[in-house]
Amino acid sequence: MLAAGCARTGPVQPYAQNAEVSCVGKPALTASGSTAQAAAIAHFIKAYQNQCPDKTLNYIPIGSGAGIQEFISGKTDLGNSDSPLQGAEYDAAKKRCGGSPALNVPMVFGPIAITYNLPDVDVLILDGPTLAGIFSGAITRWDDPAISALNLPTGRAHPSPRTAMPAMDIRVVHRNDQSGTTDNFQQYLQAASGGAWTRGAGKTFNGGVGEGARGNQGTAEMVKNTPGAITYNEWSFAIDEGLSTADIRTPAGVTHIGTDWIGTSVEPVKITGEGDNLVLDLTPAYQPTAKFGYPIILAGYAIVCSRYPDKETGEAVKAFLHSSVTVGQTDLNKAGYIPLPPDLQARVASAVNGIT
Repeated sequence: MLAAGCARTGPVQPYAQNAEVSCVGKPALTASGSTAQAAAIAHFIKAYQNQCPDKTLNYIPIGSGAGIQEFISGKTDLGNSDSPLQGAEYDAAKKRCGGSPALNVPMVFGPIAITYNLPDVDVLILDGPTLAGIFSGAITRWDDPAISALNLPTGRAHPSPRTAMPAMDIRVVHRNDQSGTTDNFQQYLQAASGGAWTRGAGKTFNGGVGEGARGNQGTAEMVKNTPGAITYNEWSFAIDEGLSTADIRTPAGVTHIGTDWIGTSVEPVKITGEGDNLVLDLTPAYQPTAKFGYPIILAGYAIVCSRYPDKETGEAVKAFLHSSVTVGQTDLNKAGYIPLPPDLQARVASAVNGIT
């Protein structure tokens, strides 16, 4: 974790070089939503203020679901969610935007770490089927044969010198609020478990086991203080709390979560939204065939109006987003995130430029 926290700076993305931000609109914006994006938003605010010293954004990390609802109700100028708008949310957001469509604008990618608390276990390997078993209650012990098969030497080179897994009960920790991190984690389980996860996806945890906590911070703190515990956290929280993180076995081999400033993990991601509504399909990334691709990821969206009823608000939102998706992408790796790859950034920048 020390190596992760001290990761070297990645190269400045070409789209961040010589980027100029038009510092117009109202001086202070309000936003709320994803806890997974909290450190990234703090990074974006700093970049925005470097470009526009008299501007700021006040952000409250209350969870993706609550952030969407506050945006729809008009309490905030933009929302932040790790899941795009769905179903009736589009109609409600359009009404809030004065009849103009709302947009999902990707701003950042975040690896979801599988964090755990096991004394004397420095290396832990899991995969889609074992994670599905753990978080559905089918696997309840750390010495379960399925976990042992992934983690104990079998006459070949292996990173673990152990001859047995800990004889401990597994303490599952999950989010108890409406969470985009939960939604993305459950989507991964659906795609990568070979049918072992039958509980569906969504912002509510559907596993039916374990103890809940609010926000990524709450689950991270609970795991840190609970021997035998396991949960899913956006990676920046694992870094902040010094938590152990599991390696994940994929079709391309065993992958450790790490600083991915070249975007190997997100390269397979596809745009499925239409026009400037840039909804992403992360499914191709869940079963990577390229080495070093970490499979459990989320996309952090800004939820915004395509046209704001208030000119000053619209101008400021556009300026903040423009700063965030250009100069704000630099050094995101040091905070535990993956920056926008150039091809996607060009689409995102075009969508931001279209906001009025």
